[in-house]
Amino acid sequence: MPPLRPLAFFLSTGLLTGCAVGPDYHRPAVPLSSRYVGQPLVEQRSASVRADSIVWWEAFGDPNLTVFVTKALEQNLDLAQASARVMQARAGLGAANAALLPSGNISGQAARAYQSVETPLGQVLDSTPGYDRYGSSYELNLGASWEIDAFGGLRRGREAALADYQASEAAAVATRLAVAAQVADTYITVRGLQARLDIANRQVRTQQDLLEKVQLLYNKGLGASYQVRQTEGQLAQVQATLPVLQTGLDAAMNALDVMLGTPPGTHRPLLAERRDIPLAPQITTTGTPADLLRRRPDLIVAERHLAASDARIGEAVAEYYPKFSLSALLGSATAVSGGNLFSGGASQSAGVLGLRWRLFDFGRINARIDEAKGEEAEALAAYRQSVLRATEDVENAFSALVNRETQATTLTQGETSLNQARQSAFVAYQKGTASLIDVLNADETLLQASDARAQARTESARAAVAAFRSLGGGWQAPEEGAVATR
Repeated sequence: MPPLRPLAFFLSTGLLTGCAVGPDYHRPAVPLSSRYVGQPLVEQRSASVRADSIVWWEAFGDPNLTVFVTKALEQNLDLAQASARVMQARAGLGAANAALLPSGNISGQAARAYQSVETPLGQVLDSTPGYDRYGSSYELNLGASWEIDAFGGLRRGREAALADYQASEAAAVATRLAVAAQVADTYITVRGLQARLDIANRQVRTQQDLLEKVQLLYNKGLGASYQVRQTEGQLAQVQATLPVLQTGLDAAMNALDVMLGTPPGTHRPLLAERRDIPLAPQITTTGTPADLLRRRPDLIVAERHLAASDARIGEAVAEYYPKFSLSALLGSATAVSGGNLFSGGASQSAGVLGLRWRLFDFGRINARIDEAKGEEAEALAAYRQSVLRATEDVENAFSALVNRETQATTLTQGETSLNQARQSAFVAYQKGTASLIDVLNADETLLQASDARAQARTESARAAVAAFRSLGGGWQAPEEGAVATR
């Protein structure tokens, strides 16, 4: 048998079987409960705003919120970076696809040389009759090469590149969801701080009015000086809360501008007009914990990273086996003149069957396989942890939403009662049946209740944002086959 026949038989067998060494990927099963713990309470909510909109941020019924989120999705720089990473991953997938195909090239050269006669070689040539010190050469070749993926190493590399590309797409969607949620959260925080500032300013005016009345009574000899000082001290305490709230409001407005990709202060005029804190809408499509696997883009990212690490094990195992390549050359070369370049005598061709086998390098291959298996184990643990944390996010958001709304309702009722109590205390003080301390205590308690009610309403709206975000924002992963065709 000719020496190349066993090699050809071995090569053809590998091509016909189309084997790809290494493990075939299967999405791991993650045990999840059939329902969320807080799902019944969330479904029983009777929110005044229904989530009938196409996108979740419109469900809050605040036009300004919709404007800000829309602008952020067009201008945010984190999204620009995510889009650039998708481009990079797409280029990596293109390179992996190209590695499976033959490559070709055209090369050519023209050279003109002048030989020295002072060198040993030149002296020998110069002694030859008819020697010309000038020399010219021309060459034009068409070459092609193809690495035959007999054992699937290149195909495993393509699988890894495809999974990385899918992960980058999902990461871009995750960034989009995060940007929308952060903008909504920051906007609600701005409205909450404005409401708290309004409450504090109203309380300052109330305390100033009380101070005027106490001062008037003192001037008429009907009050004591310590009562004036007590009222001044209470007023100062309320006024001291204003700079703190204003600092937080400025920071939130600046953060919102940066999220929109604009310098701080750009949207201050639009935010200056005070609006109510958005109400948390009804959440009707909670789904099940298993739905998170296709609804949350960050889980898609973790799962695709796991698929890529699994494929790289096969890519490393393929180094155990020989690699075959085919190369061909077709061209023409002459050392006479360019006119003879395409003559029959100047033609040249070559065909090469290449073999490369790392027979004495198995130690390095073993190390790379162990490294790939370690990366796969790490990705698997990260995926499972991501799933658990995703369900934790949903449960926490549901709990915060329900409890904060309950708190806001309770505080609203208490605020109404405390406001009536404060009015009664002031009337009694004017009649002399209650002390100024009673009025001041009523003012302080009312301020605390009003401020706590504003905070609870803000936090309930923010919890609704967190719920929409933790549920995936309505995004679903594309079918794997559809992505694989890109």
